Amino acid sequence: MTMRKAMRPRDVANEISECIIEGNIENILDFFHPDYVMSFPPTESLKSGLDTIRTSFQPFIDKKAKLLSKVTGELINSNIAVLQANWSIIDLEGNKMGEGSSTEVLKQRTDGSWQYYIDCPLGLPLLE
Repeated sequence: MTMRKAMRPRDVANEISECIIEGNIENILDFFHPDYVMSFPPTESLKSGLDTIRTSFQPFIDKKAKLLSKVTGELINSNIAVLQANWSIIDLEGNKMGEGSSTEVLKQRTDGSWQYYIDCPLGLPLLE
């Protein structure tokens, strides 16, 4: 199976969506930097590590869900990008499994492809 890559930050979520449909968890993991952190939900402690990704995405793979992401803002400076997006995950029956407005930081790899470095699927955590 060919490993998908995203050559623009705004394409990462769409490539991950294709990987979900294909059941390719290893390719999904490749879209996340080894030092990746996630704030989800924003009221809980940060999560990190690729096991977090595997646990988060396996239910969507099991249901062959479709990730729909519309990037609403993008700023790129050298090998770092910040995105804002509205997303939803829909199962085969058309039921929403999740949705939100995210803030994401991506890093570019030496091959020119992009991967998530910081992900806040429901926005940034609030200061206490």
